[in-house]
Amino acid sequence: MKKGSTIFLQVVIVLIGIGALALMLWEPQIEGRNEHATLFEIYFKDPFLAYAYIGSIAFFMVLYKAFKLLGYIRRNEIFSQHSVKALRTIKYCAMILIAFIVGAEAYFFIGADGKEDIAGGVMMGLLMIFFSVIIATAAAVFERIVQKAVDIKSENDLTV
Repeated sequence: MKKGSTIFLQVVIVLIGIGALALMLWEPQIEGRNEHATLFEIYFKDPFLAYAYIGSIAFFMVLYKAFKLLGYIRRNEIFSQHSVKALRTIKYCAMILIAFIVGAEAYFFIGADGKEDIAGGVMMGLLMIFFSVIIATAAAVFERIVQKAVDIKSENDLTV
């Protein structure tokens, strides 16, 4: 890839991260049940919000490792052990994110008791699970490919 393309993708990743963080901090304040709540009540008395923030650590780790991976690509170090580790971390973080989303979906079904309309939250969760599965699968495939290339490269270095 050209340096300009990788820099552009890194900027996109940073913008996604900033947008996600801004949404996570802003959205709870405009939620219907938090309309007249104080900031303390919003952020420290809602166990689901704390759960979502803890689960978002995996999301931000994926963004960070993707940013690092693009840096390796820009420096022509894609076939290195660093790239394999980054892809492995992306795969594991995507699986952790899937587990957190499944837990949130279970919370919707258990905590709703038929009083609230959970269809929108469930659909968003299913979409996030779908995208996380795609990311985990792609990272696993790329990890295997890059690992084979690193192994072949190390074998060739030993024979020369």
